[in-house]
Amino acid sequence: MTHGQALCTLAFRMQLFPGQAEEYHRRHAAIWPELKTALLDAGIVEYRIFHDDKDDALFAVLYCRQPDRLADLPSLPVMQQWWAYMADIMVTQPDLSPVQVGLRSMFVLSTGEGLPCAS
Repeated sequence: MTHGQALCTLAFRMQLFPGQAEEYHRRHAAIWPELKTALLDAGIVEYRIFHDDKDDALFAVLYCRQPDRLADLPSLPVMQQWWAYMADIMVTQPDLSPVQVGLRSMFVLSTGEGLPCAS
């Protein structure tokens, strides 16, 4: 991660349909290059998604340089195409974007040496 520049931390929960974890993993292992470029161009420095086997919940954590640039992602055709591609395996909004429930930071332990700041 970038030293000397504070990063925004965003975390949210999403929901897979039962039994779709392996398919979700397979699709993300082959993420489209255009989508990867769009996410990086939006200022995302790191994006991790974790799966809870107990209830097929997904927990995402992303670090970004400029959170206001993330607002442009939903209007990109590649983002809309990805949502449509994923809609058969996860809970979505009417526009096919995944239902995302924001998570509140409850604890941070950091040396403060260029690591993401909590928000």
